[in-house]
Amino acid sequence: MKNLTQSHIAYEIRDPEVLLSPVVLCSPHSGRDYNEVFLKSSVLDIREIRSSEDAYVDKLIDFIVEIGAPLLLAKAPRAFVDMNRSSDELDPALIEGVKNRGQNPRVNSGLGVIPRVVSNSRSIYRGKLTRLEADMRINKYWRPYHLALSQLLARAEQVFGYSLLIDMHSMPHEAIACLGRLQQGTQIVLGDRFGASAHLALVEMVQTALDESGFCVSRNVPFAGAFITQNYGRPRQSRHAVQIEIDRSLYLEERSVELSKDFYDLRKKIGTVLTKIVHYTSNEIALAAE
Repeated sequence: MKNLTQSHIAYEIRDPEVLLSPVVLCSPHSGRDYNEVFLKSSVLDIREIRSSEDAYVDKLIDFIVEIGAPLLLAKAPRAFVDMNRSSDELDPALIEGVKNRGQNPRVNSGLGVIPRVVSNSRSIYRGKLTRLEADMRINKYWRPYHLALSQLLARAEQVFGYSLLIDMHSMPHEAIACLGRLQQGTQIVLGDRFGASAHLALVEMVQTALDESGFCVSRNVPFAGAFITQNYGRPRQSRHAVQIEIDRSLYLEERSVELSKDFYDLRKKIGTVLTKIVHYTSNEIALAAE
């Protein structure tokens, strides 16, 4: 099946020649187009900045168009602008002229729409950014990305009567390693905002596909889904969203941000999972999602 690509400064859409499923995949944190101005403005080196990436998640799932579903990829890196935050999650500790109005915990920790830190709370910048710079990033990158995502979901709903957004991420291995005994060994975290963002039948179908491929899956702990899942998950409007977090150590050398020898084995397993999801959503699950 041919790959029809639409390219924008903020994103890339890879579209199948024939749309076979209401599934839409997105990867908002695997962007790695680092511009020189941004890099020079940071106190971190490129390897340190890249620690905030969901590195190479796009390569794990880029086959999806071959089985009939579209893929939306962010080009801008997460450290530059975070597509998985609301556009009003502005950090007063980073952006000039932003008032402190009792921000949410993500903003307080430096992980707003324009992040202040990368992993291990390492500061990205020497000082503050102007509000003009923040608004430029939101208007030039964040808004086009979300417009494209909204359009892909609306198309799926028009064709199939509903949409299922699968928001793909990867998590540091330490995010699981520090959990309690019940979550030890977790490889994938499936998030549905504790049942709020997707019909139970669809969530169970996704988990079954993961289980059948041998993954150890946790539901909503420690990641239930952030802005994208919360914003686009509207089951009563036939718009469903789940988040999938993959343990990076399954495919990545985390310290060097390089693919490991296990990458292709994991990609094959993820391929089996997504193929089942596309098949089920184009057939058996349609009535259950209404």
